[in-house]
Amino acid sequence: MERLVIIPTYNEKENIAAIIDAVMNLPIRFHVLVIDDGSPDGTADIVKGLMKTTYPETLHIVERQGKQGLGTAYIAGFRWAIEHKADYIFEMDADFSHNPDDLLKLYDACANEGADLAIGSRYVTGVNVVNWPMGRVLMSYFASFYVRTVLGVSIRDTTAGFVCYRRQVLETIELDKIRFKGYAFQIEMKFTAYKCGFAIKEVPIIFVNRVLGTSKMSGGIFSEALLGVIRLKISSWFRKYPRKG
Repeated sequence: MERLVIIPTYNEKENIAAIIDAVMNLPIRFHVLVIDDGSPDGTADIVKGLMKTTYPETLHIVERQGKQGLGTAYIAGFRWAIEHKADYIFEMDADFSHNPDDLLKLYDACANEGADLAIGSRYVTGVNVVNWPMGRVLMSYFASFYVRTVLGVSIRDTTAGFVCYRRQVLETIELDKIRFKGYAFQIEMKFTAYKCGFAIKEVPIIFVNRVLGTSKMSGGIFSEALLGVIRLKISSWFRKYPRKG
């Protein structure tokens, strides 16, 4: 398996079939792994129907009981990807805030441009966000600035959830030591990859706010990220990170 896109879901029945179709219709082959946290709206049933009728070889699902957090969903997906020997592993939202066509740019950055971790960045060329309230844009932008300053990294979009990892990154960074479960998880993964010596490249994308379904974002999520950064920085003083082989 060369390319695997991990999509965590909770109540995404309005989007899930369309996002899967969009990924599967790209000009190169991707596998999709849906991590569903017991969506009561039937999201998992839609996925399993597509597995039987349309994508029996390239669509996969892991079903979990209840909402366990974004971070644990991705960790479950990463372990699945490593077990199944996926070479390039992508994180992506189900709601079309990430353009499926941009998977090709992230893949190219890792496969052909030397990146170990490619980030679909909203802020590397300014502020590329569509249909967000100005307050949320400012909150996100300055949160990334704060994270960048405290952690001493040059990444412009530290909270980005649209990324591509080479498998070696996920095999190296000790997934059992990743502590955060919410959006601070995204920061922790990037910082850990950086501390392990992996090459990180930001790829400019345009982020579009969801049209269908309900956003899971809240001010509390950003508060978690801001406070978590201090803990992450302090713990890094006492941790020996494995290095890129």
